[in-house]
Amino acid sequence: MRLSYNLNLEQTQKLVMTPELKQAIEILQYNSVELNNFIQQEMMSNPVLEPQQSKGEVDNSVNKTESDTKEKDVIDMKKLFSEYERSRYKNKISNYEEKEETSFENYLSTETTLTDHLLFQLQFTLLKGKSKIIGKYVVENIGDNGYLQITNEEICKKFATTDKEVEDIIQIIQTFDPIGVGARNLRECLTIQLRQNNVTDNLIYTIIEDHLDDLGNNRINNIAKKLDISIEKVQEIGDFIRTLEPKPGRRFSSSRDTRYVTPDITVEKVNGEYIVIVRDSTAPRLSINHYYRKLLLSNEMEANASTYINQKLNSALKLIRCIQQRRNTIYKVVKAIIDYQMDFFENGIVYLKPLTLREIADEIGVHESTVSRAINGKYMQCPRGIFELKYFFQSGVSSSLGEGVSAESIKSIIKDLIQNENTKKPLSDQAISNELNKTGVKISRRTVAKYRDELNIPSSSKRRRY
Repeated sequence: MRLSYNLNLEQTQKLVMTPELKQAIEILQYNSVELNNFIQQEMMSNPVLEPQQSKGEVDNSVNKTESDTKEKDVIDMKKLFSEYERSRYKNKISNYEEKEETSFENYLSTETTLTDHLLFQLQFTLLKGKSKIIGKYVVENIGDNGYLQITNEEICKKFATTDKEVEDIIQIIQTFDPIGVGARNLRECLTIQLRQNNVTDNLIYTIIEDHLDDLGNNRINNIAKKLDISIEKVQEIGDFIRTLEPKPGRRFSSSRDTRYVTPDITVEKVNGEYIVIVRDSTAPRLSINHYYRKLLLSNEMEANASTYINQKLNSALKLIRCIQQRRNTIYKVVKAIIDYQMDFFENGIVYLKPLTLREIADEIGVHESTVSRAINGKYMQCPRGIFELKYFFQSGVSSSLGEGVSAESIKSIIKDLIQNENTKKPLSDQAISNELNKTGVKISRRTVAKYRDELNIPSSSKRRRY
């Protein structure tokens, strides 16, 4: 074997990601909150940047400019700034005046938590001294659903007291609003509600205590045989039990669970045409600070100041360019989605078609990853409601007409079939599959079961009424 060193010329192709390209990719995938935070940080570190004051105007990117000076890395600031000034133009994406944005924060009231609500009631009990301290501890250990999350034994050990004293305090708290609060389990929670509603039918108490699992699984026959009563009576009791609240504390947690979404895009139907508006509230328009604007056009700057401002100007213009590029990309993606899913916008969810990232990418001439970043965490407000952009990218199954049917459309059809079924003979998954096959939608029983589970609809045996 012979080893040698040689010099060879070789031509290769590889992708070099410039800092500007990297920033553009990063900005594109930001949702509205992340983008606003990023812009705020940039404005704090770059004095050249400021929010644009006038509505309807947008600072467009400036074409890359070659310097006429001997130093290759230094840009002719006057020339660059002049081009920047000439590039300001009215927003071409929409001719609509920007509407005054509404912040949901203006409408949020101070919420009362379940713990606050219970502690307020604790003040009006006859509990004093140590007992009141124990009561406060019990309340603080009640979870968001209203259930006590600590045992009597643990409370006794912490306060060196008897089980009877602890149980007496818990029973006092169990009389508080909301009804059923402070229970240790579902059976106790439902029983508390029965007592406070003055229910005296012992059969109801018996079914809750001994047959709750059978009731939950709709095994009505089993309960009827064990208690020697009619199926109709068990069904009636079951309907009543289902009117009780299994999670008494949830009305206090519902407001905390509410998500407020600021749509990135608004779609309006005007004269039969869908207009796409990329909202400024999700991507504030930026401009060059007026003070630096004057300074850049003067000849009074020192060399060090000139270099510093030159760097900040470059950074500012790149950011403005990236934000405008983000705006244009999102616009193109949404426009392509609307064109493809026009049947959905006109006729509703049943007409939603299967759609892939590749189809939209090919339509607007970009890579799939660009489309993926453009729809990431972004929402559209349209005449049919507010939807995450990912919602429009659906998997689906084939139909006899040669077109695909989206999973969401199939779920809608399944839901309608179940709502209109004969409750005494509910449709099995196979029967639903057969019904869909009759309409030309090819779908298996297993897929029907999967979609039904995703809709939180129980099986036919649990839906049956007697």
